[in-house]
Amino acid sequence: MAAMAAQQRELGRLSALAVYRRVAGAGRMERRRRGAPLPAGRKRAKARLREAAARSRRRRRPPRPRAAWSSPWRLPWRPPWSFPWRLPWRAPWSFPWRPPRTLGPRRRPPSLTRNGVGPRRRPLSLTRNRGVAEPDAKPRGRPEATAAKPDAKPRGSRKAMPGGPRPARENGGGVSGLLRRLARLEDSRQRAAELFRWMLAPVAPAEFLGRHWERAPLLVRRGDPGYYAGLFSTADFDAALRGGEVHFGTHLDVTSYAEGVRETHNPSGRALPAVVWDFYQNGCSLRLLCPQAFSATVWHFLSILQEQFGSMAGANTYLTPPGTQGFAPHYDDIEAFVLQLEGKKHWRVYRPRTDTEVLPQFSSPNLTQAELGEPVLETVLEAGDLLYFPRGFIHQGDCLPDAHSLHITVSSYQRNSWGDFLQKLLPAALQMALEEDVEYRRGLPMDYLRYMGVANSDTADARRTAFVEKVQSLIKKLVDYAPIDAAVDQRARSFLHDCLPPVLTESEKAQSVYGFPAQWQDGGPCNVDILITKDTEVRLLRHGVVRLCNEEAGVMLYYTTENSRVYHKEEPKFLELDPEYTDSIEFLLSSYPNHVSVANLPCETLEEKISLATLLFEKGILTTKKPLAKA
Repeated sequence: MAAMAAQQRELGRLSALAVYRRVAGAGRMERRRRGAPLPAGRKRAKARLREAAARSRRRRRPPRPRAAWSSPWRLPWRPPWSFPWRLPWRAPWSFPWRPPRTLGPRRRPPSLTRNGVGPRRRPLSLTRNRGVAEPDAKPRGRPEATAAKPDAKPRGSRKAMPGGPRPARENGGGVSGLLRRLARLEDSRQRAAELFRWMLAPVAPAEFLGRHWERAPLLVRRGDPGYYAGLFSTADFDAALRGGEVHFGTHLDVTSYAEGVRETHNPSGRALPAVVWDFYQNGCSLRLLCPQAFSATVWHFLSILQEQFGSMAGANTYLTPPGTQGFAPHYDDIEAFVLQLEGKKHWRVYRPRTDTEVLPQFSSPNLTQAELGEPVLETVLEAGDLLYFPRGFIHQGDCLPDAHSLHITVSSYQRNSWGDFLQKLLPAALQMALEEDVEYRRGLPMDYLRYMGVANSDTADARRTAFVEKVQSLIKKLVDYAPIDAAVDQRARSFLHDCLPPVLTESEKAQSVYGFPAQWQDGGPCNVDILITKDTEVRLLRHGVVRLCNEEAGVMLYYTTENSRVYHKEEPKFLELDPEYTDSIEFLLSSYPNHVSVANLPCETLEEKISLATLLFEKGILTTKKPLAKA
C-alpha cells in the first residue's frame, strides 16, 4: 500500500481513496457498526386497482342476501371453532397482527367496477391492495476478513467423493444449465430440495441437517473451479456498475481493515466504475449488498432456494484485492453459506465465546484479535468450494498475496427462532385470556408490594410462595388460549413479504398473464380479454406463492408475484377475499402441482368460480394448462 501511494504521488495524481480521506477527514471516516440501517429514499408508487368480476355481457344479478349463519366462521374446514375466529365481533386482542407503523396506515382498497364507477358492492367481494414502496432494509449475510496463515486441515472438513464431485458440465452448462434442468420439475418444492442438495453436494442434506445445521461449520472441497460457473462473476460486478443503478451505501460498500481498524469509505451518490475500481486498486474491498437486484441468475437461484428454508434467502457478494482484508472478525445473526466463485480466500472460524452467543438474535460489533481464541476451522477456499457456519460462529477471511477473491454469501434464518415466534404468539394469547377468563382480570393483592420485589427475594414468607404459585398457574393456563395457527400464519405473511418474486420459465410465461399477448395494434388495443371458462384448467404458479390469513380486517390472501427484487422495497401484497372463497384457495393449494378445472372450484356459482380464477390469473398467481391466447 505504501509503495503504491508513493508511486501515485510521483505521478502527481490522487486516488479515489486519497480524495475521500482528504474530503471526509479522519474524524468522518465511517466506522459503521454492523447492522446499522442503510440510507435509502422512500419511494412510493400506487398500483392500479382493477375489478375482478367475470367478463360477461349479461346483466349482473344483485347480490343475494346472506343468511344469518353465512358468517366467516361457518366454513366446513374449520374445526369447532378455533378461538380467535369464532367470535362474532373483532376483539382487541387482534392488534398484534396489524401492520407496523413503518408501512403506513392500513387502507382498505376502494371498491370499484372495471370502468371506475358503479355500485360499491360487487358480485365478488374481492379487493386489491395498494402497492407502496418501502425503504431498503438491512441486507442479510456479511462475511469478513483479516490476516493470512498457512492452510491447515480443518476439523469437520469433507473430502471429495472418489473421482471428484459431479462437475458443473453434467448440469448442462454451470449454474444456468442447472436452473434449466430444475425448471423441468413440475413441483416447486422439489426444485428447492434439488437445488439445496446441489449446493451441499457431495454432502447429503440429511447428514448436513443432522450434524451441522445450527451446530458446527462445514467445509466442502470440490476441486472443480467451474462448479458455480454462471452464478456471478467480476464481469457481472462490472456490468452492474455500468448499468447506472448502483449507489454507495445503498447497494455498495467500500471497506478496509488494517491494524485492527475497520473503515467504510463510501462517498455519496452513484457508484461510478472509475471511482469504484480506483478504490479496489488501492486495496479496498467491495461488498455488493443486493446482487439479486442486478443479476437475473442470482435472483433465480435465491427465489428457488427460499422455498427450501421457509425463510428469506438473501445474498451479498464480496470482491477483495490480493493481500488485503476488508472486514473485522465478527459473528452474524444468519446461517451463512460461502460459495467461492473466483480466486481464493483464507478463512478462520471460531466457536461462540459464551453460551449467550450461541445462535444469537443480532450480529456482533467488530471484534479484536485479542478477543478470539483458537479457530475451530482454518482453510483456504478455492473456486468451487463451499463453507458453512452457523449464526454465532465468529469468522474472518483475508486474501492471499497471489490472488483476488470473489465469493457470494447466501444467508437465511434471520430472526426465525422459537423465541421470535413466541414474541408473536404470547401477546395474542394474553389478550385472549383477558377477554375470556375472569382469573386474569382479578386484582393483585393489596399488600403484594410489601413482600414481593428484589428487596424481598430472600424473605421467607408464605404470601410470597402463594404469589409465585399463582403467577405460574396463570402462565400454564395461557397455553390453552394461544392462537398457534394464527401466529404461524402471521409468520408466513412476513416471510412472503421478504420473498423474492418467482422467476418464470418460458412455458410458465406462456401459460400466465405475463405471456398474454395484449398489445396496441392498428390504432387500438387487441387481445385484451382474458377468456377463462369452466373448462379452463388452472393451478398455482408455485406452492409457496400464497398464504391465506384470517385477520382483524377480514380474510387476506398474501402473495409474492408482485414483490420487488430489492428487500422490502414495497409493502406486503395481498387480496382481500370474502370468507366463502377460502375453500377454493385451500383446494388449489392441496391440488398443486396438478391442474384442476375452474368448474371444480368449490364456489357457489359458476360466475364466482370464473371471477375468482380470473382475478388470481391477472395477479400472476394462477397459470393455465394451455395458453389462453396466441400472440
